[in-house]
Amino acid sequence: MVGVVAAVFTVMLYSFYPLKYKTEIKSAGSLFDVEASLIASVINAESGYHSNAVSGKGAVGLMQIMPDTAAWVASKLAGLSDIPAPLDADTLDADSLKNPEINILIGAYYLKYLLNKFEDKKTALIAYNAGEGNVQTWLSEKEYATAGDDRVVLFTCPYPETNRYVEKVLNGQKFYKHRF
Repeated sequence: MVGVVAAVFTVMLYSFYPLKYKTEIKSAGSLFDVEASLIASVINAESGYHSNAVSGKGAVGLMQIMPDTAAWVASKLAGLSDIPAPLDADTLDADSLKNPEINILIGAYYLKYLLNKFEDKKTALIAYNAGEGNVQTWLSEKEYATAGDDRVVLFTCPYPETNRYVEKVLNGQKFYKHRF
């Protein structure tokens, strides 16, 4: 009986935390020094691993990238020889963002950019979901931010859906760590 319960529990976990595009995730994670488990969890939270997903605000693909953000990232990556997928800011469009390899590359780079900028995973995830501009505003508000040793970090934000998103990503990352 215990074996059956464990098997059912495992099947349920795998349905809540699917994993596709493992090679692309590991490659992008390695290329940009971002934990593959974090990328996988962001994908799950953003699109549920649906490469054709498009949000009501226009975010596209697995990692729900806004086209303007994709063009900015593509311009940063232009000419790098170790990028496995060709990225051209001038020809990058919503359809190309549905390509898992391109979307994961762009999303992983952007996630690394935010991690570097904010030096705190939770703050970076809030920025990924709610926008950098919002985070910059909230960092100056004591009801959302706290001063650390040498930086200010967000502990929450005024968007309940973003707070739920961050918790989902962080909890999911714990599970995905066991799969990489």
